[in-house]
Amino acid sequence: MKTLIKGTVLNQHMRNGLFNFFLFLIIGCNTGTYAQLSQIGSGWAKNSVNAVIFRKNSVVSFEGIQYAAFYDSTGHVVLARRDLGSTNWEIKQTPYTGNINDAHCSISIMVDGEGCLHMAWNHHNSPLHYCRSIRPGSLQLTGKLSMVGSYEDLVSYPEFHKLPSGDLLFFFRHGESGSGNMVVNRYSPSKKSWKRVHDFLIDGEGQRNAYWQTFVDNKGSIHLSWVWRESWDVATNHDICYAKSKDGGISWQNSEGKEYALPITATTAEYACIIPQRSELINQTSMYADSYGRPYIVSYWRPVGTDIPQYRMVYLDDEGWKTKQVSKRKTPFSLSGGGTKKIPVSRPQIMIDDTNDSLKVYIVYRDKERGNKVSLNFSPDINNDVWLVYDLTDFPVDSWEPSYDTELWKESMILHLFVERVGQGDEEGIEDLTSQPVYILEVPATIHPVDTVTMDSGGNDSISE
Repeated sequence: MKTLIKGTVLNQHMRNGLFNFFLFLIIGCNTGTYAQLSQIGSGWAKNSVNAVIFRKNSVVSFEGIQYAAFYDSTGHVVLARRDLGSTNWEIKQTPYTGNINDAHCSISIMVDGEGCLHMAWNHHNSPLHYCRSIRPGSLQLTGKLSMVGSYEDLVSYPEFHKLPSGDLLFFFRHGESGSGNMVVNRYSPSKKSWKRVHDFLIDGEGQRNAYWQTFVDNKGSIHLSWVWRESWDVATNHDICYAKSKDGGISWQNSEGKEYALPITATTAEYACIIPQRSELINQTSMYADSYGRPYIVSYWRPVGTDIPQYRMVYLDDEGWKTKQVSKRKTPFSLSGGGTKKIPVSRPQIMIDDTNDSLKVYIVYRDKERGNKVSLNFSPDINNDVWLVYDLTDFPVDSWEPSYDTELWKESMILHLFVERVGQGDEEGIEDLTSQPVYILEVPATIHPVDTVTMDSGGNDSISE
């Protein structure tokens, strides 16, 4: 995406392509904000299992075809596909079901380098549920498959990531909250087989576990960041750590290129930002890396001296690790307890565009202060503390969290978000919300900001403070 200011053109590709869709909904006309929604179907909405941020992915594109997945009201996995530029979705209810009462049990999909769709679903300390399409481009799935055969008994938080070669990486946690380890597998499309890369890449040593986010950059380097948690209680989240691999996940280094002795532990990890327990630090957010391989991690926590959690970005530049406040919230809240929480804000998604001279930052989120709409904060220059704020819908999405078509963004800088209004009761509760429309929200070429926010000068700091 190019600069997004007062109706100027973001991107030539977007201008030529995104307005050709038949379904064009004007949203928030009084503010000048426009969004485009393509409805796929209707999904389960009594909790956030269809709309948690750690879905990798909810929607993904490959060679002009876009795929999406969600649970319907009966708990069946529904797959959909369309040609990019079309509003006609091919929809298939699969025979597979998940525990839709547990918001952890989300669906993750990815397409490998030969065009086959891979799917993992229904995981929260449970046996592996995995299958793939019977042929490239198909929505017809195989039966349940094993990957490697070991550590597949207590799987949580499955994530697919594609390497430039077309191979896939599969990350998951083995074990339980407060006592789990990160496992890494790799899939070869040519061999149609998985192999284990690491039994335990990050080892909680039986005392903690890592809650991570991952990004594969345009050179194939894998960026990994995480918070530690000491127990089932979300309030025990602390610190942000970092590691990087340049060889497909075999060896790992810190930001200065020093090799890690594996597995990585709390003692050996590089700490990008020191954040104490009970700082309202959330787990499992998002990260990105620019064309130079520099990482950007976005999360929220409560800075020292205030009871108001703020979105903050942790990033690496030539001077080292820094943090920057990227919101100006006014309402306090506190995180504590187990299970999926009912929280007045979503976890944030970050995208970076440094194709021109300046580095532009996009952060997508949902905040009760903004009416629980799909919102976006945009910085046209990372060195500037002025942020433009956009509301991309005129309707609330309740407990929705953002997930997006990562491969489409990397390839074309076109932003497609998975959107569904969903409820969420506290500590894994459900709400009385009937099935809701499932959309792909296509951020168009021209939109207008509804707010301009200048961060306080104290919003920029280094972790040495």
